[in-house]
Amino acid sequence: MSRLPFELFLALRYLRPKRTFVSVITLISILGVALGVAVLIIVISVMSGFDHDLRDKILGFSSHLTVTQAGSTMNNYSQAMAVISENKNVRGVSPFVLGPVLVETQGDTNRQAYQDAPMMRGIDPLTEGRISRLPEEIQPGGSFDLSGRGLLVGVDFANNLHLQVGDHLSIYSIREIKKMKDAWNRKDDLKIIPDDYEVRGIFDAGYYEYNSRVIVTSLENAQDLYDLNDSVHGLFVMLNDPNQAAIVKKQIEQALNFKMNEGTFYAQTWMEQNSGILSALVVEKNVMFYLLFFIVLVAALCILSAQITFVIQKTREIGMLKALGATKLQISGIFLGQSAIIGVIGVAAGYGLGMLAVAYRNEFLHFMRTVTGWELFPASVYGFGELPALVMPRDVVVICLSSFVICILGGLLPAIRAGSLKPVEALRYE
Repeated sequence: MSRLPFELFLALRYLRPKRTFVSVITLISILGVALGVAVLIIVISVMSGFDHDLRDKILGFSSHLTVTQAGSTMNNYSQAMAVISENKNVRGVSPFVLGPVLVETQGDTNRQAYQDAPMMRGIDPLTEGRISRLPEEIQPGGSFDLSGRGLLVGVDFANNLHLQVGDHLSIYSIREIKKMKDAWNRKDDLKIIPDDYEVRGIFDAGYYEYNSRVIVTSLENAQDLYDLNDSVHGLFVMLNDPNQAAIVKKQIEQALNFKMNEGTFYAQTWMEQNSGILSALVVEKNVMFYLLFFIVLVAALCILSAQITFVIQKTREIGMLKALGATKLQISGIFLGQSAIIGVIGVAAGYGLGMLAVAYRNEFLHFMRTVTGWELFPASVYGFGELPALVMPRDVVVICLSSFVICILGGLLPAIRAGSLKPVEALRYE
């Protein structure tokens, strides 16, 4: 005799495939639940990976706080650095100069000259390692050498302009372009020879926006290009905990404005600087979750349809069970048990399929690119060379539990209907 509960035993027996229409609907329901759970796990994991990797790339190249002086460049930046360093939450401070430039590669009879307009970032090589991972991201064959007219370029920028370590770039600053424009308006014959820089290293920040749009030189070179003398555009600040940026921002602003009498200082957190894309990722993740959850709802409707049909087919058996003394709760439990079994099998299959797809996502993308020749995940659009993914246990639990509950709810109405049948009415036409 079976040790299983009465309701579960009958639920399992009735679910055995018998090549009927109900069995087909049951299999479709299981497949629908599995696909819904798998797609949700894949999409939510990829969205979480995007968010995690984007934050990591941003914090690897940018600072946690950016301090600037309202209405002017920062003259006495050494004193400002000392004031900021007094904060116990600050790990490092470094000055910077940042602005657009026009560059041109050196061409000859065998090589075409290329032009671009990237952002030039002037840094202090001695303190840069405290606020970014740039010194560690130089590719083999190059070096973190900014002495003289040394220059660092991103890997995608180098590919676009066909640059290698040792090549030279001519750089026009905004100041020089403005002088040429003024001379043109005055109809003067003014010729400006651009500064010549040598590519000493190629870095890979792991984020397309940085790799393709930023070049790096020494603070002195950038100050010269922008006629800043000994002033800078601002300070980059690295914290022990980036999540404390909003709190430390207020502390630094108060300390600078209290101890320094050189205008008003402002600080901007890394969340504020990248609020647009970070907020967009959160919204996209939530919207995708709700939209894709309709796949599970469709599967629940399949369960509802199958159970209604099954109750009609088993009306005679229900009447006999009621006549033998089965209670309403026991009859309803049979059909709820069927829904639960469908839910368990579907959720388990979906979990396995989803985790497998997440684990081999990049191999699948590489295979599709080889077979079709299409770049399904272009770095120029998404900013990453590989498809990121991060499986969050909390998200997986929410997806699996909510899918299982929906499966149970899908069979609730037919179960209540079956439990409320009276023996006389169930057997009247048998």
